[in-house]
Amino acid sequence: MARAEKVAAVAELTERFQTSAGAVLTEYRGLTVAQLAELRGSLGEHTTFTVVKNTLTKIAASEAGVAEQLDGLLSGPSAIAFVEGDVVEAAKGLRDFSKANPFLVIKGGVLDGKAITPAEINKLADLESREVLLARLAGAMKASMSGAAAVFVALPTQMAQLVEALRVKRAAEDGAGSTAEDGAAAEDGAGSAAGEGADGAAGDAGGVADGGTESAADSASAPVA
Repeated sequence: MARAEKVAAVAELTERFQTSAGAVLTEYRGLTVAQLAELRGSLGEHTTFTVVKNTLTKIAASEAGVAEQLDGLLSGPSAIAFVEGDVVEAAKGLRDFSKANPFLVIKGGVLDGKAITPAEINKLADLESREVLLARLAGAMKASMSGAAAVFVALPTQMAQLVEALRVKRAAEDGAGSTAEDGAAAEDGAGSAAGEGADGAAGDAGGVADGGTESAADSASAPVA
């Protein structure tokens, strides 16, 4: 490779290290060209799987400030998956492909400027992808909005029922008050009638007594023939 080509290759690798969300180093010894093409297709359009030269990659890693994180990983036939999209999705693709094709060895990498091990990459692969999380979030928000809408729809009906219940309660209370007042008035009327009857009877008795006394007086004062 000519010097100009090496300089261009280093500059390109440096830019990828700097602009990618993550980079996963692998060893591809024993994989065929067809298998490499299959792997690139499984990683999606936001991840680039590139076969690299270790010497040039070390220079690029140094210039990008990630040489320490990749120390000891650049040996043997190396290829790097530069992730520009969902890191979880890329980790899933690499893990699943390595299970089906053991010749692909995940050696480690760098994520957000920090070194990651093969075990940590597998843990990333166990997480839900960004699309799945967004779909779940959208579903939860939709369910919440539906519940809120149902509450708003039910409010007018519930208010009408409450108003009607209050009206019935007040009507019952007013009816009970009127009945008590009518009963008290009836008792007062009965008492008044009894009093008037007693007074009339006493008056009649007095009149009769007065009449008898007057008759007796008249008889006593009459001359004897």
